Amino acid sequence: MLLVSLYKQRLFKLVYMKLFSKSLLIYVLLFAYLGNAQRKEISLNKDWQFTEGYKVRKNSSTRIDIPHTWNRTDATSGKIDYYRGMGNYEKRIFIDSALIDKRIFLKFNGVNTIANIFVNGKHIGEHRGGYTAFIFELTNSVCYGKNNELLVRVNNAPQLDVMPLLGDFNFYGGIYRDVQLLVTEQACISPLDYASSGVYLSQQKVSTENAVIEAKIKISNPKNFSSLKVRIRVFEEEKLKLEKLVNLEAKQKSIAVLFNIYKPRLWNGVDDPFMYNAEISLEQNGIRIDKVVQALGLRFYRVDADKGFFLNGKHLQLKGVCRHQDRSEFGNALHREHHKEDIEIIKDIGANSIRLSYYPHDPYFYNLLDKNGIVAWSEIPFVGPGGYKDKGFVNQSSFKENGKQQLIEMIRQNFNHPSIIFWGLFNELKEKGDNPMEYIKELNKLAHKEDTYRITTAASNITGNLNYITDLIAWNKYYGWYGGKPNQIGDWADKTHKKHPNLKIGISEYGAGASIYHHDQYLSKPVANSMWHPEEWQAYFHEEHWKAIDKRAFLWGTYIWNLFDFGAAHRTEGAVIGRNDKGLVSFDRKYKKDAFWFYKANWYTIEPFVYIANKRHKLRKIKKTTVKIYSNAKEVELIVNGKSFGKRKGTYGTFLWPDINLKQGENKIEAKIKNKKNLYADTCYWTLNKIE
Repeated sequence: MLLVSLYKQRLFKLVYMKLFSKSLLIYVLLFAYLGNAQRKEISLNKDWQFTEGYKVRKNSSTRIDIPHTWNRTDATSGKIDYYRGMGNYEKRIFIDSALIDKRIFLKFNGVNTIANIFVNGKHIGEHRGGYTAFIFELTNSVCYGKNNELLVRVNNAPQLDVMPLLGDFNFYGGIYRDVQLLVTEQACISPLDYASSGVYLSQQKVSTENAVIEAKIKISNPKNFSSLKVRIRVFEEEKLKLEKLVNLEAKQKSIAVLFNIYKPRLWNGVDDPFMYNAEISLEQNGIRIDKVVQALGLRFYRVDADKGFFLNGKHLQLKGVCRHQDRSEFGNALHREHHKEDIEIIKDIGANSIRLSYYPHDPYFYNLLDKNGIVAWSEIPFVGPGGYKDKGFVNQSSFKENGKQQLIEMIRQNFNHPSIIFWGLFNELKEKGDNPMEYIKELNKLAHKEDTYRITTAASNITGNLNYITDLIAWNKYYGWYGGKPNQIGDWADKTHKKHPNLKIGISEYGAGASIYHHDQYLSKPVANSMWHPEEWQAYFHEEHWKAIDKRAFLWGTYIWNLFDFGAAHRTEGAVIGRNDKGLVSFDRKYKKDAFWFYKANWYTIEPFVYIANKRHKLRKIKKTTVKIYSNAKEVELIVNGKSFGKRKGTYGTFLWPDINLKQGENKIEAKIKNKKNLYADTCYWTLNKIE
C-alpha cells in the first residue's frame, strides 16, 4: 500500500509539472533568487508560442524554442520570395511577489530585424536592427505574484531606415539568439547602456613590461542609495593579481579606475590566447549586491603599410576566413554546438583571423574567438549591392541614426573581447547617387570616439574616395572567377601598393564557387553564374591566390570568401539553387572541399596529415591523369594499385605526379607520409570505365 501511495504522489507531481510547464520553470528559477543578493540570469529560451503575422485566428500558434527563425526552410531552399513580414512570439512568465523589491530586465541577444515588446498588452519598447543585443527594464511593467503575458512582434520586411538595406545573403526573421531574464538589486552595475556589460576595460597602454588599464563602470542606482562601493579584482587563473576598492557618491552614475599589471602575460593569438578574469563587484554596507565578470586579454598591435600586421611587437601574417552565421536546416538560428563546430573547423584549417561578415555575430561566438586566439574583424551591416541593383545607402536621417545606433551597440557590447582588433564600417558601397562618403566619415569619427584603441577598416570593390576614410582598407577581389585569371591578384596588389605606398591595404574577400558533385578531369574555368561549378577549379583558384598573397607582406590581412557555403535565396547557380557555394566547407558542415585541404597544408602545423585531391571524382574516362596530393609534410609517397611511384617534395603543400596511367575498372590510390613515430595515410578509389 505504501508503494501504491508513493506512486500516486509521484504521478500527481508529474501531471502537475506538465500542466504548468509553461510558467513553472521560470517560477522555480525566480524563487531560487530569493534571499540571494546577486544578479541572476535566467534563460527564457524554452516554451514559446509562435504565430505568423498573417494568421489572425485564435489557437493558430505553434510551440517553439529559441533560437528560432521562420525562414528555416523557405529561405534555405532557394525560395526567392521567402516570407519577409511579421511573426509573433508569446510566452507566459510567473513573477513571484517576493521579487517586488528587485529589478527585472528582459534581454534579447538578437532579433531580426525589428522587435516590439509588449507585457500584459502594454507596449514596452522597440528595437530596430537585427544583429545586436537590446534590453528593456520590466520592473514597473510586470504584475507580481501573477502570470505575465509577454508578446514579441518581430518584422523582417525590408525597411529603408534600418541597416542593412540589401545584401547577398538571407534576411532570416525571428528571435534567433538567446533570450534572458535578468534580476538584480535596486542598485546594480547597469545593463542598460546599449545592452552592454556596463563594464569597459580600456587598455590605455600595453607592453611586455606594463599594462595600464582604465576600468569604466556604469552604475544604475535610481533610488540614490548611499554607502556603495566598487571592488575590482583581477585574477591570473585562480591567483588574485590585484584588488581595488572605490567609494561611490549616491548619485554617481559611472566611475573610472586606473590600474596596472606589471610584466603581463599577453593574449598572443593562437599561440597563447591567455586572458585574465576581471571581477567587478558592487557592494553596499560591506555586502556584495552585484557582480560582473569580464575577460581581460592584454595585447598591443599595429599595422605597417609595407610590413603588414604586428601583434605584441611581432609580425603576424593574418590568414583569414569569412563566415556567415547560417547553415542548412537551421537558417541563422544556431545553437551553441553549431558555433563550437565552426570554431573547430576554423582551427582545423589553421586560420588565425576571421572577418565576421557582414554584421555582429552571436556573443557566444565572440567568446570562442577570444579563447582560441582568433584575431577578429567585426562589422556593422552597412552593406552595398555588390553586383546587384538597388543601393546600400539612402541619405535620410532615420537611416543614418540607425547605423550609428548599431555601431555603438556593436562596440559597447563587444568592447572587452581581446579577439576584436578591427571595427568594420562598410562593405561594397557605391558613390553614385546618394554618396555615403560624408556619412562614413561620421561613422569613423564615432567609432574612434567609442573606442580610441582599435582600428577601423572597410571592404571596398571600387576605386574612389571611400577607400581613404578608415584607418585601413581592404578590397573584395575575384580574379579568376568574375573575370581575369587567379594569379592577377598579385599584379593588382603590387600596382595598388606602388600607387598608394602609405595606404594600408588588405584583401577582404577572394573566392570561387564549387560543388562537391561537379568535377572536370581537364582544368577549365567555369562561368560564374552557370550551374556548373567544378571543385577542381576552386582548388586551382585558391592555389594561385595563396602563392601570390604569401609573397606580399604588405597585405595586412587576407580573408577567404567564404569558409562555409551560405544561404542566398536569389542565387541560381552551382549545384543547389539559393546557395552561395564559394565556401571551402559545405552548408551543412559535412564536407570539406579540396581547397580546404590546400589551405590546411599551408596553414596547419599542429600535426601531420595527407589528403588526396580530386578524390570525389570517382568515375573516370581518361586513362592518363595527374595525381595531386595536399600535405603539410616535407615528402609524400604515392602508391597506385599497390605500386609505389616514389616520394616527392611539394611546393605550397601541393605534391604532383603527372602522367599516371589508370587501369580499366577500379584503381586504388594511396598517399603516405611518415615521421619518427607514426604513419599517416589517405586512400581513395577511382573507376576507369572508358578509355579516351
